[in-house]
Amino acid sequence: MLKRKFMNTLIEWKAKKKTECLLVKGARQVGKTFIIREFAKQNYEHVVEINFQTDPKYKDVFEGSLKMNNIIQGITLLDDSKKFVPGKTLLFLDEIQECGNARTALKPIAEDGRFDCIASGSMLGIAYKTTRSIPVGYERQIEMFSLDFEEFMWALGFDDTAVGYLRESFEKKEKLSDSINDVMMERLRKYMVVGGMPAVVNKFIETNNFGEVHEEQEKIISSYLNDISIYLSLPEKTKAKDCYLSIPAQLEKENKKFQYSVVEKGARASKFENSLEWLRDAGLIAFCSNVTNPVFPLPAYVKSDYFKVYMTDIGILNSMYGFEMKAKVLKNTLKGPAKGGIYENLIADILIKKRIPLRYYKPSEGKQEIEFLLTMEEGIIPVEVKSSNGKTISLDEFIKRFGPPYALKLISGNIGTDGKKITLPLYMAIFL
Repeated sequence: MLKRKFMNTLIEWKAKKKTECLLVKGARQVGKTFIIREFAKQNYEHVVEINFQTDPKYKDVFEGSLKMNNIIQGITLLDDSKKFVPGKTLLFLDEIQECGNARTALKPIAEDGRFDCIASGSMLGIAYKTTRSIPVGYERQIEMFSLDFEEFMWALGFDDTAVGYLRESFEKKEKLSDSINDVMMERLRKYMVVGGMPAVVNKFIETNNFGEVHEEQEKIISSYLNDISIYLSLPEKTKAKDCYLSIPAQLEKENKKFQYSVVEKGARASKFENSLEWLRDAGLIAFCSNVTNPVFPLPAYVKSDYFKVYMTDIGILNSMYGFEMKAKVLKNTLKGPAKGGIYENLIADILIKKRIPLRYYKPSEGKQEIEFLLTMEEGIIPVEVKSSNGKTISLDEFIKRFGPPYALKLISGNIGTDGKKITLPLYMAIFL
């Protein structure tokens, strides 16, 4: 079984919750159902699981009164093996986006208080139109992602001791031995190729075969495209697919700002922006917003029509580039415009899974660009991403112009410092 940090999130919710249900959202196949089932097994005597997609008859239970007693009666009439024991039962409503009324029912379920309730779903944004009312104040929403790099290392058999050693070097800014850094970069490149989708990681562990890994990723991409066909109308589904499939080309450009003209020659935002928003709501992509002034608070300076788009799983991105790309990534022989975009998306993958907002700085008057900006206690920290240890013209200019407390340069090399500039290996982004 893959070890997931999200288990701690579920345990914390159970310990601290009062009158609230938990709503777990995220892209399909990131492991939501599996981890909730494991949590339920370990913490409850009884579990009542309803999947509105595979067993749609339960939707009728939520058509009438949404009082807890009515819900219990409706569910047990359909299946008398389901047991509701106060204080000992978890009600698990899976694929809740298929039943808007069940989303509304989270309020009376939470108010009743006799049973814990976790709802889970994909593409929740498109269910809002069919929900009578959103249970504000009675649900805690949290997004789940595919495995991060640390979880990937656990899956490969590495324990917390190794991670603790790396963290200590990060905190002290002490150089690692070159052999350790080389091993860690090799693991990171494997993560770039495999990514964090549980089915893909399991396939890699079982077979150690990158061909079979690629096939598993292609299945996931096909399922995402199929979801688009199911949930969107004909004109919108074509636009959403075109936007999604354009992302590798978007990241291959020198200027990685998302351009609608890459999706379709001469296209404008008005045609595709809703489709792009849908993909973000579905958890398939993430926006990295440009800010006009890199000072606190960053959200006040976001330029809403100027952004980059990253995939939420680095392995899926590399799969979309094709199998041949993976060999180049693994052997570290990748060159050309795509290299920078892939390494940027790697760091975006890490930051997304740490729930750090993605923001970058590119002034309109120059070519300099800072890939990511972090809001830290010390101030706004610029982060430049380099696939190799090259010059940092943009970072040097940023330091000179804005005087941050320090600046970070992420590279494939080792730890080092040069004035305000701190160089870190790419994998140490997990400690930011």
